[in-house]
Amino acid sequence: MKRYCLALDLKPDPVLIAEYESHHRKVWPSILDSIREAGILNLEIYRIENRLFMILEADDSFTFEKKAAMDAANPVVQEWEELMWMYQQALPSAREGEKWLLMDKIFEL
Repeated sequence: MKRYCLALDLKPDPVLIAEYESHHRKVWPSILDSIREAGILNLEIYRIENRLFMILEADDSFTFEKKAAMDAANPVVQEWEELMWMYQQALPSAREGEKWLLMDKIFEL
């Protein structure tokens, strides 16, 4: 199993943050299916203020390139991503079109 940690910011608006969290309490079933079909075994998102932190655990078949291709071919995923982008904002270091950025592990006990 592979583990990845990613970060993204939300727009710093308490109303939008509450709406974003509400969407994640009732994620569309087809979105959950697409996550699993990509080889993702576990996915957790945490928030502090407007910073999001994602822990993604995947099987050996998972790659970000495969997931991106699957997402691009899935209109429901595109609809979900467009909806989520209403609440999200890229990190300052993100390139054009980047959302979730992969974090570097700097310590392990």
